[in-house]
Amino acid sequence: MVASVLDAIGNTPLVKLNKLSKDGVNIFAKLEFLNPSGSIKDRMVLYIINSAEQKGLLKPGSVIVEATSGNTGVSVAMISAVKGYNAILVMPDNTAKAKQQMMHALDAKIILVPKEEGMEGVVRKAREIADKTNGFLVDQFSNEDNIRAHYEGTGREIISQLGDRIDAFVAGVGTGGTLVGVGKALKEKYPNVKLIAVEPEKSPALYNLFHGKNGSKITGIPHSIEGIGEGFVSKILRSNMSIIDDVMLVSDEDAIQTTIMLAREEGLLCGISSGANVYACLRVADNLGRGNIVTVLPDGGYRYLDTLLKNLP
Repeated sequence: MVASVLDAIGNTPLVKLNKLSKDGVNIFAKLEFLNPSGSIKDRMVLYIINSAEQKGLLKPGSVIVEATSGNTGVSVAMISAVKGYNAILVMPDNTAKAKQQMMHALDAKIILVPKEEGMEGVVRKAREIADKTNGFLVDQFSNEDNIRAHYEGTGREIISQLGDRIDAFVAGVGTGGTLVGVGKALKEKYPNVKLIAVEPEKSPALYNLFHGKNGSKITGIPHSIEGIGEGFVSKILRSNMSIIDDVMLVSDEDAIQTTIMLAREEGLLCGISSGANVYACLRVADNLGRGNIVTVLPDGGYRYLDTLLKNLP
């Protein structure tokens, strides 16, 4: 038994993808969609809010504001409901309706920004609202507590669950908190582990920066892999470029097809970013030879059944 739904955040299972693993290469996935609000973002939001409380930045009835492409907003709404805060969530107007409905059900106020303004436009609007309401801005793209949540939580859990050998960690990047936080924990234990960032092919902001190309800002959100590829490189990522070993691009189609494969071969109904992560794992496995690859499945597929997963063959 746990005293609160918040105590159920974290300690998610790590499972082997038996049908997708290849000879000599094991692919393991952490089932982050089993967090209470349905995504990995519960970890980061709870850590940031707890930290803000300890610093005296929040009191009962405070306003919490955040820019989100969906999952962070659901987490903020859930945790605000439990703790007695008022959530105002700013997001692109093409955010999945299911996510918007979840936030509304959890009593959050929703502000929509034209998708053409991209996540940078959403972040600007959130800062403006936080200033006007004297609200606390979660600030997931810059807040170092985002990294700490995954360093102290997700990363250490993976080490405890898998043991002696991890050769690569693969994660899609939006804020970059998961990749950097988990990566820092893994690098301490396994100095030779490779950290692979994943971005949508249509939004290669980090990819371009990593490879010294022009185009570290992408206009709008021109892809279908919600939760990653926000069109700009976050402060968290810019400050931790040296930890990243490679950046891989995944097409919408490959992400969606791998998401379907996860459901129909492994029984894991996940979101599209999970498909992107696993597709990248399969490409890493092609070159690894032998070893263990770990990734995360950030959210569940039920959030996309009325959109990207609507007309399945």
